[in-house]
Amino acid sequence: MSGSPDRQHDHTQASTQMNSLLTALGRRLADYLAAPKRQGSLVANVAPELLAAALRSGEVLLVEGSTRISVAIKYLTQSTWSHATLFVGDALPPTPDEETRTLIEADLRDGVRAVSLDAYAGMHTRICRPVGLSPQDVRSLVEFAVGRIGQRYDLKNGFDLARYLIATPPVPPRWRRRLIALGSGDPTRAICSTLIAQAFESLRYPILPDVTREGSFDPTCQLCHREILHIRHHSLYTPRDFDISPYFEVVKPGLRHDFDYHTLAWADDIAAPGPREAEDIAKSALPH
Repeated sequence: MSGSPDRQHDHTQASTQMNSLLTALGRRLADYLAAPKRQGSLVANVAPELLAAALRSGEVLLVEGSTRISVAIKYLTQSTWSHATLFVGDALPPTPDEETRTLIEADLRDGVRAVSLDAYAGMHTRICRPVGLSPQDVRSLVEFAVGRIGQRYDLKNGFDLARYLIATPPVPPRWRRRLIALGSGDPTRAICSTLIAQAFESLRYPILPDVTREGSFDPTCQLCHREILHIRHHSLYTPRDFDISPYFEVVKPGLRHDFDYHTLAWADDIAAPGPREAEDIAKSALPH
C-alpha cells in the first residue's frame, strides 16, 4: 500500500534537499581539487607556435597539470601526464570574443568543454598521434567529442572526489587504476581521458587493450599462437596510456622544424658584460 500524498511529498522534498546539499559539497570539493598548487615556475618544453603547427585534428595532447587533482593522478599513474585533451582543429566556430577553440576536454568543474591552445601555454605537453586513421575516421572521432560538449560530472557523488584529497593515497599498485575511474558508473560523467577513450572506442581504435594469447587452430603449426585484443573499459584509461600505447606516435614538434643543436644558447657560452657594457646596461634601466 502506497503512502499518503503528504508523506510522498515530504520524501521528495527531503530527497531534493539532500541532493542539493551533496551537489554543493561536491562543488566545494571540485573547486579545491582544481585549484593550482604552488610550485616553481614552469617553462613549456616546446614553443607555442611549434606546438600549434605540429598538431593535427584527431590527435591527443597530454598535459602535465599543476592542480591538486593533477598531483594525485600523476602519483596514481606513476606518470608525468595528468590530463588529456583532443585536438579538433577548426571543427568549432570561434567564440564571440574571437577565441579559437581547438581542444576538447573533460573538466572536473565545467564538464566537457572546448578551450583554446592558449589554456596550456607554459605547460609541459606531449602530442600522441593515432596512426592509420582515414579522413572519415578523424571526422567521426571529432564529431563524437564535439557532440558531448556540455556533459557534466554528477557532483553529488562526493566520494569520487574525496579519494583525491590525499595527493599520494597509500593504495597498492594493483588498485591505482581503479582509483582513477572517476564517476565511471554513468556515461555522462566524463572525466579527462575517459572521454577521449570513448571517442577512440567508437572507432574500435586500440589504445592499450588487454592482450591474451591463444593456441593456433592450424594443425600444421602446433607451437603457433595468436594474440587476441580485449577492449578495456573506457573508465580505466589514464593519460599515461596514450603515451605508452604502441598505436600512437609520440610527436616532438621541436625536432620537426630543422632542429640544429649548434644554434642552442648555453649559459657558459654567453660572455659576461665588461665594465663599460655593464655601465651602459645600468643606465638604460634607469627611468627616463
